[in-house]
Amino acid sequence: MMKLIKLEWMKNNIGKYVIKAVLLAVIIGSFVLALAFLGIADDPDGTLDAAPGAAGISMTVEMFSNMAYLMLTGSMFGTFIINSYKNRTMELMFSYPIRRQKILASQVLAVWLFSFGALLLTKFFIYLAIVAGAGYWQSSFVIDVAPGSLSFWKMVVLRSFVTVSLGLICLFVGLAMKSSKAALVASFLLFLLTQGNVGEFSLAGNGIFVSVLTVISFVLAGMVVCRPQTSAE
Repeated sequence: MMKLIKLEWMKNNIGKYVIKAVLLAVIIGSFVLALAFLGIADDPDGTLDAAPGAAGISMTVEMFSNMAYLMLTGSMFGTFIINSYKNRTMELMFSYPIRRQKILASQVLAVWLFSFGALLLTKFFIYLAIVAGAGYWQSSFVIDVAPGSLSFWKMVVLRSFVTVSLGLICLFVGLAMKSSKAALVASFLLFLLTQGNVGEFSLAGNGIFVSVLTVISFVLAGMVVCRPQTSAE
């Protein structure tokens, strides 16, 4: 399976996604550091202008990084899988002496593993930059980053796992509509659904809702892998 995953990375020029991941880390990191240490997030009276419960810097890091990678994952699924159906190159792959399910599973894992690893590294880079910056400048946000805490990193890993897994829903939507753009739009709508708010109502932080969505994402992924003939129609 790992050989197939590496072949998918080579075929789709994974190097360009590595560059995108580095750029995302730099852009998000620079923006978060500016919010925290340059007073951009402050009201004119000097108080922090943030949503209730978002006074900690970790919530800002999680929101922007998860949004970026949910959309990147949806975009990658569009390139790796959905476009292969649209361009009919998937039919050539299915002619190989390899089970269709194994080919599709390798494509899904190629995107999932890269996005998950890149998201974790991005957050690790940003959090370390915040801790370093806090040693020199006063922060507008509460520095709730605990680099020496195992529970903190467990939460970072869990949130990253959920975010990348939600991209599987985007894959299903894109295949159903035969459109990579639909997968990208679905990723944006999923972010609004899980992180947005209407007035004081928000589903952000609702563990049950996110858990149900994560289970649904893996069910839909199983349908894509185990029933490729319906996706290819």
